[in-house]
Amino acid sequence: MTYEQFLKNLADRDERLVVMTAENRAAIRGLPPLLGNRFIDTGITEQTMVGAAAGLALRGRIPVAHALACFLTMRAYEFIRTDVGISGLPVKLVGYVPGLLSEANGPTHQAIEDVAIMRGVPPLNVFCPADFNDLMIGIEKIVLDPRPWYIRYTDKPHAVEHSTEFEIGKAEQFGNGTDVALLTYGEMFRHAFQAREMLEAQGKSVRLINLRTLKPLDEEAVLNALRNCALTVTIEDHFRVGGLYSIIAELALENRVTANVEAIGLDNKWFKPALMADVLEYEKLRAVDLVERIMTRFNALG
Repeated sequence: MTYEQFLKNLADRDERLVVMTAENRAAIRGLPPLLGNRFIDTGITEQTMVGAAAGLALRGRIPVAHALACFLTMRAYEFIRTDVGISGLPVKLVGYVPGLLSEANGPTHQAIEDVAIMRGVPPLNVFCPADFNDLMIGIEKIVLDPRPWYIRYTDKPHAVEHSTEFEIGKAEQFGNGTDVALLTYGEMFRHAFQAREMLEAQGKSVRLINLRTLKPLDEEAVLNALRNCALTVTIEDHFRVGGLYSIIAELALENRVTANVEAIGLDNKWFKPALMADVLEYEKLRAVDLVERIMTRFNALG
């Protein structure tokens, strides 16, 4: 099933669903004639779209609003905070090409602080699927959840067969190793999965955790990794500040947990625009680069 087929099917079953876009139709191009007046394109006006979505939600609708992740989370932030967040409205905000998926775009189009921005709005939750299959496994529960959500959209093919048992706030875990725990989400999952295989080939005991929802977080899975693994590694296509590394640090401090943590992400700089393979090589985010950095830190633990 495609993403737009899912939306069409859900709209047929639930008359509350309204699909919106700020002139970003890549994944929903075929919906206008199928949904009629339940498809709304506001043009390149992210603020207007979010404000209208809030109004529709107040009327009992479930708006699913699409825009480029960078502009959705930053240009419309005040509207998200005030119109959606303060009222806790069930608006679903779908951000296209977040993080490294922006690849060839320059810094103005790179959403690598979006998780930090969105998780800062008290009632707003954050869903970061690893790939298209992961997205489709969780999307219905996310859309029908009564709370507001930010969704990091991806249409990338799957790297593994994901668990179809999706629960909001629960991570997907591969293995239960105690040497290294790899915590990740979104596009970096596939590279972390490859890194896990390479580490295990070197005799390391590894667990890989696909967090799926960064808010609410699977605190039990994360704390278990911090307490029981020699090294915990956060891997993300986001700034270290405010992203997964910050989330883990907050959780550890709150629970008085001390752990060896290696943070792999974008260290307060925008990534060099290029095609994905070149971006990963330049930023040293390929599986082979992850393994090299992880082993260096692991060996230093003595």
